[in-house]
Amino acid sequence: MTVVGDILQPTHLLFVLVVALLVLGPKRLPEVGRSLGKGLRDFKSALGGEEQAPHAEVLNQTSAESTKTSSESAEHFG
Repeated sequence: MTVVGDILQPTHLLFVLVVALLVLGPKRLPEVGRSLGKGLRDFKSALGGEEQAPHAEVLNQTSAESTKTSSESAEHFG
């Protein structure tokens, strides 16, 4: 078997997940997984030369924040 095949055995992956759960805890593990996935997506898009995805994400965050701010101010004055 190759080196990569030895590393990716199901028992090894299960062991790594259990250690990560013990170290990070059940509350932080999903957060770390999301940030790791986002980092990998950003890395792949940077390698592929896709510049549009991060810009669109920033626009979506900005519009969501402005919607939240306007609804909060309506509640405050309402």
